[in-house]
Amino acid sequence: MDLRPYQQEAREAIEREWSGGRKKTLLVLPTGCGKTIVFTTVAEDRVREGDRVLILAHRGELLDQAADKLERTTGLKCSVEKADQTCLGQWYRVTVGSVQSLMRQNRLDKFPNDYFSTIIVDEAHHILTDGYQRVLNHFSEAKVLGVTATPDRSDRRNLGQFFESLAYEYSIVRAIREGYLCKIMAQTVPLKIDMTSVGQQNGDYAIREIATALDPYLEQIAVEMETYCKNRKTIVFLPLIKTSQKFRDILNKHGFNAAEVNGMSDDRAVVLQDFANNKYSVLCNSMLLTEGYDCPDVDCIVCLRPTKVRSLYCQIIGRGTRIHPGKDNLLILDFLWMTQKHDLCRPASIICTDPEIADKMTKNLEESGLPEDIEEAEEKASNDVMADREEALAKQLEAVRHKQGKLVDPIQFEMSINSSDLALYQPTTLSEMAPASEKQMQALEKLGIFPGETDASGNPQILTSGKAQMILDKLGKRRLEGLATPKQIRFLENRGFMHVGEWQFGEANSMISRISMNGWKTPSSIDVSTYVPESLTAGRRLKNKGLQPWEGVF
Repeated sequence: MDLRPYQQEAREAIEREWSGGRKKTLLVLPTGCGKTIVFTTVAEDRVREGDRVLILAHRGELLDQAADKLERTTGLKCSVEKADQTCLGQWYRVTVGSVQSLMRQNRLDKFPNDYFSTIIVDEAHHILTDGYQRVLNHFSEAKVLGVTATPDRSDRRNLGQFFESLAYEYSIVRAIREGYLCKIMAQTVPLKIDMTSVGQQNGDYAIREIATALDPYLEQIAVEMETYCKNRKTIVFLPLIKTSQKFRDILNKHGFNAAEVNGMSDDRAVVLQDFANNKYSVLCNSMLLTEGYDCPDVDCIVCLRPTKVRSLYCQIIGRGTRIHPGKDNLLILDFLWMTQKHDLCRPASIICTDPEIADKMTKNLEESGLPEDIEEAEEKASNDVMADREEALAKQLEAVRHKQGKLVDPIQFEMSINSSDLALYQPTTLSEMAPASEKQMQALEKLGIFPGETDASGNPQILTSGKAQMILDKLGKRRLEGLATPKQIRFLENRGFMHVGEWQFGEANSMISRISMNGWKTPSSIDVSTYVPESLTAGRRLKNKGLQPWEGVF
């Protein structure tokens, strides 16, 4: 089988990671982009190198898919390690194994630690669970490839705790743009479903409480579906089996041809095949079909199992993202879940990495009331957020300029008071290098110093804590010595007077009074570029006699 360009890129990237000594690496491909094809070709590559390969998964359907795809893609057959089946004693170089079976210690003990040289974990976002870790720790020297569409976890544990690198990631946006996944449309449905009473369990909303909250709205949801998806092939995800069965019956009363499947269904395979053959137009399930189910012509997803876990939400939406002849797009029906929890996954969660842009996109979709391409909606939201940020920044900079215009810049202050110790100061300890505290900045501003400094372009920069404290100490000493204040310095130096920082407070105050009495104009008799107050003139005369200023006083 010829691999798609990104699949070949992924295959080569994985080998580079292993060759570079990074034994545990991760591959992220969106649902529908052929991750099984990629890892089966990687398995073939490792077999050619003499490795024995284990493909590990947590569901029988995933193992069956892997075995089938391995044979169809590479021609390799495999053994099975599950329930009463074992690979021990067989000559196959690839084994598909159930983590539930292999995690049992009495079963693991039958395998030498180096029995498998390569382990491939399907749906690797589960890899941090105890079962997977027990198996992987037993075969601790094996190279490991984790494959997933969604590297997020509900318990917020980072996959970086296990994997040493991310070999390759193919984004859903790129897949849509390159034509490997279908366009996704989001339609906000104006039905408000109250979720405020639903609690949380294991990092997500409690399933039974969701079902209780959802039940009163099922009839209204069926009515809305008549409007939006009557002519579409739809999968509906619900929280409980009984809710799924109830909603199937409601849909049939509303003229749909609906079926339901669950983990207890004896006729599950038949129902799924009938749905694939278009005997049914709607398939209801209680979260059975989130992983390992493919029906490419599905073109509508209704998620009635609200979640705060992005990986779960993306798995649900991924059931409809595959391309198929005659299929124009996938429609997501997005209901208005009323909840005080602000991290509920919505269509924006599929495409947005910035929470602010996701919130804006969600709000835009709600206000639109029309189906919108999520790529275009994300771009519009991004532009809106950028415009809002620029407007907020402009207001902030204007406020800074206004404040700066009334206060003395620290560098201007250093130059005015001719302070070499301030100008040459360099922080030496971590505490001195830290940004100035809020208390320090408030004190500086109160004393007339702009609580920052400007760079060569005039942009404000925060002072270090050490520099801020040095300025505050200098200001305290100047006050005791009766020298000009920062506000006097700012006013007079802005008028052109020189080195006002060396003036006495009274002299600066007197000059400001003269300017005030002259209609806030500098008297024409004063040359600001050469003017020196009496105290400085006297001090210079004493220096010319070889005396320090205080020697002429005491």
